[in-house]
Amino acid sequence: MAAMPTILIAEDEPAIADTVAYALRAEGLAVEHFLLGGAVAPRVRAGGIDLVVLDVGLPDMTGFDVCRALRTFSDVPVIFLTARAAELDRVLGLELGADDYVVKPFSPRELVARVRARLRRRDQVAQARWQRIGAFELDRDGLRIRYRGHLLDLTRYEYGLLEALLARPGAVLSRTQLMDRVWADALESTDRTVDTHIKTLRAKLRVAADGDGGGEGPIRTHRGLGYSLDADG
Repeated sequence: MAAMPTILIAEDEPAIADTVAYALRAEGLAVEHFLLGGAVAPRVRAGGIDLVVLDVGLPDMTGFDVCRALRTFSDVPVIFLTARAAELDRVLGLELGADDYVVKPFSPRELVARVRARLRRRDQVAQARWQRIGAFELDRDGLRIRYRGHLLDLTRYEYGLLEALLARPGAVLSRTQLMDRVWADALESTDRTVDTHIKTLRAKLRVAADGDGGGEGPIRTHRGLGYSLDADG
């Protein structure tokens, strides 16, 4: 079962924070609340935050500064929550990378609807990054590969090897071709390097497929020629 999205609220007025948190939790969302802006970036960097509801007028720093800090390392959706209704403030917030701007007083139901909309858009963008190739899904920008719905825990060279095979499903790639593509910057590598990484990669694919490391797996050996990938295997 997928984990419920977690929303971080940065708001120093307890009554507003409690109202927002209640509305979000009523919609099945998890909530974390911080009073100070300085706590936001470290928490987002730690992972597990799906969206930030960010008050502009925090005691220690402005929400604009918090958003600016977030955008140096994260594309987590940000919704500003503020009493500032001036067009200049809205424009500034959006230019800093915020995704939406809600002015106080506000409807909790409307805020929840905006949160839901941003989460859906985030999921659509994330899904668009994945290219489906048979039983595999490839995210080249994120250097990630899923097999049969399971995210593979790959080393740098395992990822490069599998990506090379996925680039031409069914085609036989020689060890030399794979070496040139994956180990071009490695000074001391041999054909055996390819074989060793194929072995570890096969083990991970088999575990992802059936959980016990058994089965043939999608990588095929062509003796004297090289390897190919059955993307549907």
